[in-house]
Amino acid sequence: MTWLQRHQVRHYITNSLWIGPVLAMAAALAVIHLLHGVDTALGWRSGIDPDTVRGVLGAMAASTFTFVVFVSSALLVAVQLASSLLTPRVIALMFQDSVTRTSLTVFVFTFTFSLGALVRVGDSVPLLTAYTAAYSSLANLGVFLYLIDHVGKTLRPSGALWMVAAHGREVIAHVYPRRFADAPSAVSTPQAIPEGAAPRVVASPKDGVVLAFDIPGLVSLARRAECIIEFVPQVGDFVAAGDPLFRVFPAGAALSAESLQQSVAVGQERTLEQDPAFAFRIIVDIASKGLSPAINDPTTAVLALDQIHHLLREVGQRRLDDDRVRDRDGRLRLIYRTPGWEDFVHLAVTEIRQFGGTSIQIARRLRAMLENLMQTVPGDRAVLLGRELQLLHRSAERFFTEPEDRALAEISDSQGVGGKASGGATTAPGQELR
Repeated sequence: MTWLQRHQVRHYITNSLWIGPVLAMAAALAVIHLLHGVDTALGWRSGIDPDTVRGVLGAMAASTFTFVVFVSSALLVAVQLASSLLTPRVIALMFQDSVTRTSLTVFVFTFTFSLGALVRVGDSVPLLTAYTAAYSSLANLGVFLYLIDHVGKTLRPSGALWMVAAHGREVIAHVYPRRFADAPSAVSTPQAIPEGAAPRVVASPKDGVVLAFDIPGLVSLARRAECIIEFVPQVGDFVAAGDPLFRVFPAGAALSAESLQQSVAVGQERTLEQDPAFAFRIIVDIASKGLSPAINDPTTAVLALDQIHHLLREVGQRRLDDDRVRDRDGRLRLIYRTPGWEDFVHLAVTEIRQFGGTSIQIARRLRAMLENLMQTVPGDRAVLLGRELQLLHRSAERFFTEPEDRALAEISDSQGVGGKASGGATTAPGQELR
């Protein structure tokens, strides 16, 4: 099985809700066969009237089926409503949620087990089978209550933002594993692409968004073919069929186009697997929708800035130059593109500053974020943050015509409005507020 096939299987399983419940049906049939065999072998029988047990188990099976349909429908509606208020990009993350998937699996297991227990009630009642079916329905109620609590918290803006940020921190650590505190990687044999060399171009076989690619596999291919492979698009880019996917130096390298194409996964929409900028994109979209005139919810945008603040700090303390991969002999084998510091800052700040230009709350929270990051990231990266701070200052001058409002907008506040101004806040002369 190639890397692409393994990735497709893994991606499908991760994003499919039906696999767990279907496996639960098979597991329920196997478990009830085992328990009924134990009852038969040991002669365990309950003294409860068989007709009573049939009535109870029949009612339980019918109600559990209704329960599964109701919960599934309610979840779909809730996710759709939340996506319309936040961003459609959260739908895929909800389908990957382990609590939701496990809960549906438990519900289907209980339904199947109840049916299996019902058909095994004859002139007598198998003790272990009947009691397991009855108490599993009680367990269903507990799982249902936990699911409602979990979904209610997850679909709130704070819960959705926290979930996206948690995924974002994981992918940042995966794509940029080295921190500034770590020693720079030693390069034994500096090497670059041969100047003037005509590369061999391998085109994309289909349309789609680049989801991920096999870095170790491409390095191995380049090492065996004694060449340098350049991966042209960036993860998250859309490529059309026929667009350049790889450039190979030298052009005559003995690499088949299929072996290279099998190292890239292309799909319908971006994912967080190898795309650290996508976490910022989702959070900025949530903030932008909160700042739209139709919704007018700047507090949600402040919650988004809380998560953006910590993600930017995480990115700012990592080395972002891991886009040239060498083999164990130190020879350059793979070149690919990743977002740089400037890309992350512009993505995180620009749209929120523009859409929230008339909000004092957003101006103060943005200022607090930028001033704090300038103190925590390396000095050369703080320069860009300083320019963003100047843009924020000019935006405040443009949008707030009243000097009192302008003075409020120039204060750094980690809560937007309502928190105590930080020590590093910039206030107009004579305008310090108490």
